[in-house]
Amino acid sequence: MKSLPRIHVAPNNHALTTEHNQPFLWLGDTAWELFHRLGREEAQVYLADRAAKGFTVIQAVALAELDGLHTPNVYGDCPLNNDDPEQPNEPYWQYVDEVIDMAANLGLYIGLLPTWGDKMTPMWDAGPIVFTEANTAAYGEWIGQRYANRSNVLWILGGDRPPVAEIGSWGVTTDPFDHRPLWRAMATGIEQHIPDALISYHPPGGTGSSIHLHDEAWLDVNMYQSGHGSGRDVPIWQMITHDYQLTPTKPTLDSEPNYEDHPVSPWPTWDPANGYFRDHDVHKQCYRSILAGACGVTYGHHSIWQFYDPATREPVNHPDCSWQAALDRPGAQHMRHLRDLFERFPLTTLVPDQQLLASSEGVGGAHIRAARETNGHHALVYLPESAPVTINLERLAGGARASWFDPRSGETQQIDGEASGAHTFTPPAYGPDWVLVLEADAKA
Repeated sequence: MKSLPRIHVAPNNHALTTEHNQPFLWLGDTAWELFHRLGREEAQVYLADRAAKGFTVIQAVALAELDGLHTPNVYGDCPLNNDDPEQPNEPYWQYVDEVIDMAANLGLYIGLLPTWGDKMTPMWDAGPIVFTEANTAAYGEWIGQRYANRSNVLWILGGDRPPVAEIGSWGVTTDPFDHRPLWRAMATGIEQHIPDALISYHPPGGTGSSIHLHDEAWLDVNMYQSGHGSGRDVPIWQMITHDYQLTPTKPTLDSEPNYEDHPVSPWPTWDPANGYFRDHDVHKQCYRSILAGACGVTYGHHSIWQFYDPATREPVNHPDCSWQAALDRPGAQHMRHLRDLFERFPLTTLVPDQQLLASSEGVGGAHIRAARETNGHHALVYLPESAPVTINLERLAGGARASWFDPRSGETQQIDGEASGAHTFTPPAYGPDWVLVLEADAKA
């Protein structure tokens, strides 16, 4: 098994770095059912593909969503004996170990959810509820000890559930709950064996972990799920900005934006007659959230999270292709270019700066996001549409050399000449979206 450097919060408390102080971009993929539904040969195919496409984190669930306690994995094993978190079934977990090690050998981190939220919070999905405060702490300690020496494991609690629900929230009409003590117990158990564990929390659609958990000492990274249920162009940039301004300062990211090839229709109908999210929708949410101040972003595909195979599995919410075909969908292929750009201009020195825009920032699908390097040496501006934008170049350290970065190909087109003052840039007519890259000639 290859040992990868551990991931920590960066000194600016907004980004992530390796233990060697190298910038780390969280570029995730939602493979929720990886351990539950794929055999080792399929898992190897999937992981090798994601490594080749530049992904850095694979988000996967130990106690899976789709009847993960009672429907066995492909080798006939369920994760628990007697539905008891204190009685793990060793053959199941040996396979989880194997897949995590496969990922490490390919340079991939696993964003490991110890359980999907339906095993703790009875709101939807199969469940059943198996966690109490006592066995949650024991399970957290057990799973933390098991993976203490696997440096490619990053921890994600939650699993599509709010930690707190009052009467009137999430359809709760009776039995409000506060499950923060349970999640706190699980985190404490993990940290007993991994004191520097990087822990986050995956919330339900349209919400973020910071609402109820920001002040929890165990929470290192906030997460949003801008999701699939509110149509196109959910204002994730506002959500990220909210977290960016909180104290104490913590990194944040969108851990589940609109999946590529997911129906656009609102929850719970998911009617494909309204169309599907495609690669342009993916670009918009990914680039705008990062430039608003996120420490990365998670891509997702609707067929891949469930590993849909029309020959063997019932579809969940109208997937339009198999998971194997989904591997090479355009949005997934374009993620490598996003990584290249933000490794060239790392998030450890990038700050959101809408004051770069001397023209309108736009709304909804036309909303533009901008960020610059802390000393003004460079700036990035994401344009979701091929329309002119005027930039206040005085925000940079000197006259700017400009270029257009193509999110589809990763190619760069230089713009002739040096610009200064309030300068209007017109992107190429095709696209539809572009990133304007500005690099100052004078170094402050």
